Amino acid sequence: MTDQNCCPPREKAQGCCPPDEPPKTAAGCCPPPSDPAPSCCPPSTPETCSPPDSEGPSCCPPSENASCCPPGPADDRPGYRLCSYVSGWLDSPLGRIPQVKTTLERSDLFGRWQMRWGIGRMRYQVTPGIYALGTPGAESPVLVSANYKLSFDIVRRSMHGRSAWILVIDTQGINVWCAAGKGTFGTDEIVRRVNATRLEEIVSHRTLVVPQLGAPGVAAHEVKKRCGFSVAYGPVQARDLPDFLDAGMKATPAMRQVGFGTLERFVLTPVELVGMGKKSLWVALALLILGGIGPDIFSLHGALVRGGTAILVFLTSLLAGAVLTPVLLPWVPGRAFSVKGAIVGGAAALLALPFLAPSLGVLCSLAALLLSASVSSYCAMNFTGSTTFTSPSGVQKEMRRYIPFQGGALGLAALLWIGAAFYGVAS
Repeated sequence: MTDQNCCPPREKAQGCCPPDEPPKTAAGCCPPPSDPAPSCCPPSTPETCSPPDSEGPSCCPPSENASCCPPGPADDRPGYRLCSYVSGWLDSPLGRIPQVKTTLERSDLFGRWQMRWGIGRMRYQVTPGIYALGTPGAESPVLVSANYKLSFDIVRRSMHGRSAWILVIDTQGINVWCAAGKGTFGTDEIVRRVNATRLEEIVSHRTLVVPQLGAPGVAAHEVKKRCGFSVAYGPVQARDLPDFLDAGMKATPAMRQVGFGTLERFVLTPVELVGMGKKSLWVALALLILGGIGPDIFSLHGALVRGGTAILVFLTSLLAGAVLTPVLLPWVPGRAFSVKGAIVGGAAALLALPFLAPSLGVLCSLAALLLSASVSSYCAMNFTGSTTFTSPSGVQKEMRRYIPFQGGALGLAALLWIGAAFYGVAS
């Protein structure tokens, strides 16, 4: 549910009761038709509008104090609406809990596409709290998820046709794996959310299914000690959750393995390109300026021709490091991502230069080769944060080792490029 709104007005609603029902007496809970049409929920502000499972007050009263009218798919609150993934409400001992769909709609798919391109990444969040899948009861499993909506969507889609509770914890809009490394998906937040939602009053068991990729941030014994719930680590892939639950929360060896296939690597490349977007504009401007430097101090023709060629080389190296290297990762020689990127970038430059600038001189060709290798190496090094076989310490070590080489190669490329214009080696 969003910060701004969570309850829409019910269409054709007049007061608490549907218009086709006769008005109640003064002792009833609904006002006569002549009275103004109040909402079923007490007035509140958007700041206090939160699911009944959250730490803030609920939008609507608990079920025992609710209206005599049958509940609709949403609350009669003018100016509010339900998020598209919420289908209705489920009564619980603590009030009504939002029910979420197990199928993704167009808005969900569009949001997923936006995340792949890094658009609005930090705003793609779900309100922390408790949600219902299907019609869960006291014995239904409790699945813990991050409040990054892409993670939330994957969990609810994987449980199609099942009933369960989803306990969404506040990871500040970060996915489970990264949040576990940053400390936002961890013991403290799980305990805090269990207590805030009064989960022990909703379910009769005392087990939380926590994603395996969240294990680095969770101390199971501390969770048990502080809130009374045991932790069962679920499978790596959310799609295996039904089989995991059917097997009595026992995972097969395959469920514990982390894969990182070609398609999984490829879908991560758009956000890498977008991440280089602003930097690329500054680099393109610098290349145009360098291209115009020559015997005449600065030449507009040189900026367009030589600078334009350098920009094409730069874009080629960008694709080589941010797309080709991740896709070809297992087959490129070398262990360090920086080395892999340099190899792919250099090979891409050798293949592209005859087409981009067939009459490019020797010095400019060498400069283009160094530019492509260094930029591709840098982009590939950035991809380490998306992989399953790197560690923070390993990434820092690689950066300390190879960034000086990347900077040195760029500096040498700039000298060769400018020198070619002064010595007349360039065409």
